[in-house]
Amino acid sequence: MKRLVATLALIAALGATPALAVNPDEILDDPALEERARDISAGLRCMVCQNQSIDDSDAELARDLRVLVRDRLVAGDSNEEVVAYVVDRYGEFVLLRPTFSARNALLWATPAIILILGGTAALVFSRRQSNSRLGEALTAEEQARVAKILDEGDRQER
Repeated sequence: MKRLVATLALIAALGATPALAVNPDEILDDPALEERARDISAGLRCMVCQNQSIDDSDAELARDLRVLVRDRLVAGDSNEEVVAYVVDRYGEFVLLRPTFSARNALLWATPAIILILGGTAALVFSRRQSNSRLGEALTAEEQARVAKILDEGDRQER
């Protein structure tokens, strides 16, 4: 019995595919427009779930965005115009794959820049500390002690 349950669970796990959250009443009559809508909504992030596309999310906002995408396509907008409209309205965070820009590059490069600056500061600080100790001159008393120690060492060797 355990083997049967394990086998059925394995078959169900291997055959599982992600269920799309698109409701039947949202689907467009024109298959070409529906395919375009699916392509667009697969690249838009659900603002509630934040780790799913609006096609995969059951959230109300995702449903509203799916309807909005389909309405814009029916109105005659191109794919780029629909995406631009949604980005203008919700910000670039709505894109699952954000576009490359100087602001995004700075965002991704900031940790590396901070690491490099911190390493450079630590290196400069440690070199200053070691150089400041090496550059100090001996006082007259210290020079006398060194000379006395060296004299005693010379006498012991003879």
